[in-house]
Amino acid sequence: MRVLGIDPGLTRCGVGVVEGETGRPLRLVDVNVVRTSADLPVAQRLVSIERALDAWIEEHRPDVVAVERVFARSDVSTVMGTAQASGIAMVCAARRGITVATHTPSEVKAAVSGNGRADKAQVGLMVTRILRLESTPKPADAADALALAITHIWRGGAQARIDAALAAAGTVGRRR
Repeated sequence: MRVLGIDPGLTRCGVGVVEGETGRPLRLVDVNVVRTSADLPVAQRLVSIERALDAWIEEHRPDVVAVERVFARSDVSTVMGTAQASGIAMVCAARRGITVATHTPSEVKAAVSGNGRADKAQVGLMVTRILRLESTPKPADAADALALAITHIWRGGAQARIDAALAAAGTVGRRR
């Protein structure tokens, strides 16, 4: 499975592609941060993010796009920008028929570190270990995008198999 993880943000949008499957070593394919200038109007920033995400999807051909689920923070402007970038990421994937999954920050932290309240340094350290990297991807948005991809492979892949098994079991014994 190849997953594009996206840590949405209006100024810095982390993107990372991880390949692998549950129970096997995972492999880093690519990681970076899409940046937009706060001096530009929001609409132009969103277009820049869309173009960059389209290019990432085109280049890496993910099976799934995993996006951080937006949660309420005290700073409304931060939530709005994150939500807008998140929506762009979902549209870019859906336009191509790619499955979109969302994971909360606490799900991601728990999946990669075992602690749903882990700080960014702990998440970055675990991403580095899990992917057997020489150094932690910087800035934290890049490591967070990889953590989202890892989470989806570990949790989403397993959930997809459970859902498929339940669907198959639901058809067994049905009368036609």
